[in-house]
Amino acid sequence: DVLSVIMVARHWMQRGFDVLHPIGWDSFGLPAENAAIKRDAHPAEWTYANIETQKRSFQRYGIAVDWSRELHTSDPEYYRWTQWLFQQLYRRGLAYRKDSPVNWCPQDQTVLANEQVVDGRCERCGTEVTKRTLNQWYFRITEYADALLDDMDQLTGHWPERVLAMQRNWIGRSEGAHVDFQVEDGPVVTVFTTRPDTLHGATFMVVAADAPLAAELAGDDVRAELEAYREDLKKVSDIDRQATDRPKSGVFLGRHAVNPLTGERLPIWASDYVLADYGTGAIMAVPAHDQRDLDFARAMGLPVRAVLDTGEEDPAVSGVATTGEGILVNSGELDGLDKTAAIARAIEIVQECGTGRGTTTYRLRDWLLSRQRFWGTPIPVVHCPDCGEVLVPEDQLPVTLPTDLKGEQLAPKGQSPLAAATSWVEVDCPQCGGPARRDTDTMDTFVDSSWYMLRYASPNDDARVFDPEALRRWLPVDQYVGGVEHAILHLLYARFFTKALHDLGLVPFTEPFRALLNQGQVLNGGKAMSKSLGNGVDLGDQLDEFGVDAVRLTMVFASPPEDDVDWADVAPGAAGKFLARAWRLARDVRATGA
Repeated sequence: DVLSVIMVARHWMQRGFDVLHPIGWDSFGLPAENAAIKRDAHPAEWTYANIETQKRSFQRYGIAVDWSRELHTSDPEYYRWTQWLFQQLYRRGLAYRKDSPVNWCPQDQTVLANEQVVDGRCERCGTEVTKRTLNQWYFRITEYADALLDDMDQLTGHWPERVLAMQRNWIGRSEGAHVDFQVEDGPVVTVFTTRPDTLHGATFMVVAADAPLAAELAGDDVRAELEAYREDLKKVSDIDRQATDRPKSGVFLGRHAVNPLTGERLPIWASDYVLADYGTGAIMAVPAHDQRDLDFARAMGLPVRAVLDTGEEDPAVSGVATTGEGILVNSGELDGLDKTAAIARAIEIVQECGTGRGTTTYRLRDWLLSRQRFWGTPIPVVHCPDCGEVLVPEDQLPVTLPTDLKGEQLAPKGQSPLAAATSWVEVDCPQCGGPARRDTDTMDTFVDSSWYMLRYASPNDDARVFDPEALRRWLPVDQYVGGVEHAILHLLYARFFTKALHDLGLVPFTEPFRALLNQGQVLNGGKAMSKSLGNGVDLGDQLDEFGVDAVRLTMVFASPPEDDVDWADVAPGAAGKFLARAWRLARDVRATGA
């Protein structure tokens, strides 16, 4: 990505444009903290030493950046403004705390956002993730779900469609209806469905096994079975639970609900493939027309009834749900209608009966931002037994990290190491003056990197977070270069931050990056370079042998910037010979005066 950015910057510079090409270091985070624990040091020592090493490498590589605008997210001068922005979002109601089940990494002893769990494991250390119920800080990114989706129209043609598709799917806007099912001798259970037209095809209901509703509905004879199932569920991430190829399992709760359209009794099950915080945490299962419902029905021996004629084989026979367009059958007054008309009529019916209403829901969840680690931006809040949550006064920002913790004192213990720094934690309440305690969690490092591009416009302004005139001159970013792995993390978070700051009157635009390029990786022998594989290539050695220009030209000639380059297949020596011929030709032309 460094070379790709260099090429873009040089292109526009050569054409006579003013180009802002800054650099910064996303320098908070777990790797530095874990390294400090191993070295019995403070994370700042290891972090800034590595930055200096990398900076020398960049300078040797001839990277033309504006070093006067260099940023470090771990500098108090920077995270002062991260804390200030947190407080603005808090005042707007966009930052809040709540109790909820969270992903927990036993190795790193901290919570993880859903996006940081890969195949049920921590993306950092690979440890199997479990579930815990904790009181945590969140950003209300869901308030911007529609804006994040609708404003993609501005990005179409300028961002890779793959990234836009990933964000659309992650946000997951669904139009449909809430439908009320009366549980026999129990409460009303409301489900969300995008296909109310298929109500006649519902043959059972499923409740998220870890939802309070499942425990509420469970009969005495299945309570122990449900508890054992819920315990196993703590080891599985929400993403893995939704995988279509995951074997279906569940517990029959011994209860039935009544279909509001047909009066049919539907058995109620608890299962892991329904999420407690998606929709209402309960679904009506239509196995003929939803593959996960069909897989569950076949696993549990439940009936399958087709209500949509698509011309395909009966799902009860084929084992493949029919989800395409078709005509309604076996559906009472909906028979003969197409999908669109049937959905509209079904919503009308449940609304007329008082058992449902049209609605919109989202897959996107609020951004879990608090972490139980040391090396991050402290959350600028004080907890007072009398006043509750109190923001640290702005003239006391930044709340800096203590400097007397290091090494094993930073080792994960299930709560932030900051909790042990008594002299740092115990403070007077800014509101009443009574005894209070600082919040001991730190922010997810993606908070730091969600707004850095805005600070580049006026990095040395210590009186305000942004210089409005500088923002108008330089922002939004014309060309962003970054990997596709940032699609549902940094890029989505940066878009949210920009929109929220626009609504606060702090920035004059709603999208941070006009254009996006996903660069490829440099591989070696078909695999990503790593110390464990021993296939790394020392850039310094390559520069010594072939020179900066030859190495750069090798990369440029090897492939388009979006594609991977295998260093085993390229020849910097050939690029060096080409450059030597070009220089000889230039000298010859100059000598002849042509």
